[in-house]
Amino acid sequence: MDLKEIQNLIKFVAKSGASEVKLETGDVKITIRTGSDEKETTIVQQVPVGQQMPQQQMPAQPQQQAPDPQPQQNESAPKQSKDTSSDDSKYITVKSPIIGTFYRKPSPDKPAFVETGDTVKEGDVLCVIEAMKLFNEIESEVSGKIVKVLVEDSSPVEFDQPLFLVDPS
Repeated sequence: MDLKEIQNLIKFVAKSGASEVKLETGDVKITIRTGSDEKETTIVQQVPVGQQMPQQQMPAQPQQQAPDPQPQQNESAPKQSKDTSSDDSKYITVKSPIIGTFYRKPSPDKPAFVETGDTVKEGDVLCVIEAMKLFNEIESEVSGKIVKVLVEDSSPVEFDQPLFLVDPS
């Protein structure tokens, strides 16, 4: 199953309203979960059956490390939200649909997909996230103006981590 087929499957599941779909074909197992809100991002998990043990252990390590940075972010987040809650509330947050490495450019010698101040349409590519040696294009789900890029280039990102703030007006 190639990346395009997986992306089409994600879109189909999101539109169908199903909350979870599991698919096993050959040596690939895919689980897609959608939230109750349409804006909530889809999770995709692709696990080759022959390599289940190492891949199950690898995601466990970032999850164990994740609680350490998150309390620091949570401690600073209330301070920021008190100061800028009225500013940020009008923006839409584009979040990471997967765990991986965030890249702003398609390759090191190319310009960034989007910069602060750029206007984007629904479906425009905002960035790529590398996960398991696959580069996943993250497309905008809304039209608007990029207000802020929240992640540094080549940084690891967690599932549901905010990546961009978009002003839909």
